Amino acid sequence: MRQGTRRTEYFLLGMLLLAYLALGTLFAVRTPAWQAPDEPAHVNYVRQLVEGGLPVIAPGDWDQAYLSQVVGAEFAPAFPVDGLTYEDWQPPLYYLLQAPVYRLTGGSLTAMRLLSVLLGAGVVALAYVVGRAVFDGDIPAALAVAAFVAFLPQHLAILGSVNNDSLAELIIAAMLALLVVAWPEAPPQSPPVGGKKEPSPPEWGKKERGRLLALGLLLGAGFLTKGTVYIMAPVVGVFLLVRYWPRRSDRSAAGLSGLIRPLLLVFVPALLLGLLWWGRNVAVYGGLDVIGKAAHDAVVVGQPRTAEWIAQYGLGGTIMRFLRTTFTSFWGQFGWMAAPLPGWMVGALAVVTLAAVVGLVMATAVQAGGQGSRGAGEHRPNDEPFFTRHSPLATRHLLVLGLTFLLTLSLHVFYNLTFVQHQGRYLFPALIPIAVGFVVGLGYWLRPLVRRWAWAAWLLPLGIAALLGGIALYALWRILPGLAPG
Repeated sequence: MRQGTRRTEYFLLGMLLLAYLALGTLFAVRTPAWQAPDEPAHVNYVRQLVEGGLPVIAPGDWDQAYLSQVVGAEFAPAFPVDGLTYEDWQPPLYYLLQAPVYRLTGGSLTAMRLLSVLLGAGVVALAYVVGRAVFDGDIPAALAVAAFVAFLPQHLAILGSVNNDSLAELIIAAMLALLVVAWPEAPPQSPPVGGKKEPSPPEWGKKERGRLLALGLLLGAGFLTKGTVYIMAPVVGVFLLVRYWPRRSDRSAAGLSGLIRPLLLVFVPALLLGLLWWGRNVAVYGGLDVIGKAAHDAVVVGQPRTAEWIAQYGLGGTIMRFLRTTFTSFWGQFGWMAAPLPGWMVGALAVVTLAAVVGLVMATAVQAGGQGSRGAGEHRPNDEPFFTRHSPLATRHLLVLGLTFLLTLSLHVFYNLTFVQHQGRYLFPALIPIAVGFVVGLGYWLRPLVRRWAWAAWLLPLGIAALLGGIALYALWRILPGLAPG
């Protein structure tokens, strides 16, 4: 290893995970009851599951006037929350995992929150795996990715609540890890008579089949968890097309089978698992409402709609509110969007974000220029620290991480075309790609220091952990207590 021993690597990752678990537990304990987005409705889903079976969303599950009253009263005990059941349309897997916790603890909100924190630990660990693959085994860079995911204050608040986002993110992180970690290389096949040698399709060993089946089962589990995981279907599909598309010299039926087989291995188990939920929804809601979205939209009457905001604030004003609120709530806007971070903190984070974006663009431009001056088979020297090299994002990594980010962003924009949901947490399905982008961008500015002092590579993971962890501690002791009733 270029940066320390394997034992040191595990120790550092373990310390990062312990720090995450400590902060996540504090958020689970110190966040006042129900002061997390939609938490009462998620808990009520589990309660209904334990008491009688899968719930069905129906008129009356959403009461905008009462919800506004309850939120305005900061969930004072005088206002019961048992009737808030508008998440009944969600897929059941997360709630099935929560059901034993609910039974064993008598519905303890803290215990249920702690299960989400544990699921989040898996997201942090897999973020490290992705970072290590993307950054070619560089430990400081991989730790920086994991630290961003672990200590982002709003992310800690979501993972410290009862919300199916935690399991959805875990599934997405596992799929990203499978896609970016090196796949088996295909040996060259014998050249045809009178022709030139071309590589053969990847061999079908147990490892290859196992990884494809794992992708399919994870995607199917995602279909049973939350709609945000659906973005991974096109990501996986494009990856498989790029990897297995037959060469020009092999467009025969036999060559195409090298593409069809992996597509079947992934999407058949995924679709079979998904059909368990889609078929149930068609039977319950009728028509082609396979995910229950039409039933949901018909019930949530009174939820603020974008057309109303455009009429009130104008198109430009609505767009500015969307951008400002999305940015602030990505970093930290707690409770039911009532308690944002102080303006000076948001401003500092805006400066960091601008530095990361500019650095990412510069690093990408440098890499593109550098590739033009190198031979096709020439590689970066592996003995150099990451921060002294160009951006290491290979084509496969750009494809997987870039497409995941773009689809997540598109889904966020598309949803806000109808409903006013300017919540930055809707970008968290792409949090690992976002973290990778931040590490590349901020790492670009560190390169002069690292060229002179190798230890400076550790400044980025330490800086991210200190900055975001410090803001998280500030939120725990200065913001969250203000959300308690009275």
